[in-house]
Amino acid sequence: MNYLAHAVLAKPNQYSLVGNLLGDFCKGVCVEALHPAIKAGLYNHRATDRFTDHHPLVKAAKAQFSPARRRFAAVALDVLFDHFLIRHWQQFYPEPFGEYKARLYFKLSGAMPLMPVPMRETMQRVCSNDWFASYQQLPRLGQALDHIASRIRFANNFGGIITEITPRYAALEHDFLQFYPQLQHHIQQLAIEQHQ
Repeated sequence: MNYLAHAVLAKPNQYSLVGNLLGDFCKGVCVEALHPAIKAGLYNHRATDRFTDHHPLVKAAKAQFSPARRRFAAVALDVLFDHFLIRHWQQFYPEPFGEYKARLYFKLSGAMPLMPVPMRETMQRVCSNDWFASYQQLPRLGQALDHIASRIRFANNFGGIITEITPRYAALEHDFLQFYPQLQHHIQQLAIEQHQ
């Protein structure tokens, strides 16, 4: 799952939010020195990723990508699943997505001092460039994926991966709608952050 899903699966406080988004920015971070609630959020992030990576629906979805692009399928699906989460937001959450997004950007801005520098720089771009708006339409999602591809420091076939998503869109959407409630239930049952 990508930033939006990790954020919405966090508890409603800035420590949990930072921890749940920290998973992609742990290089050089002393986990044991973290605030307990940030550490619990990080463990929640890792549990989310483990469940996602090993789920049969997600494995089957990755296998639909061409051999040339399959190594990047997980990254593409992470972003695509945020797109589907926005598209079907009201099916999972009562608050309108626009209101949630504005509140999330506000919370991220306030939590910047708790973040390591690379994470802070990325989250500043998320907020200032309204990344989640770019996830809402498929052409802009393709541009976001191509931007990720351009940042990879070795030759790759990731660019243009939206051309493999488009013909499989309905099937991947169906997989997401089956998968996401299971993820929600799994994280709720684990209750990793319950005592923070």
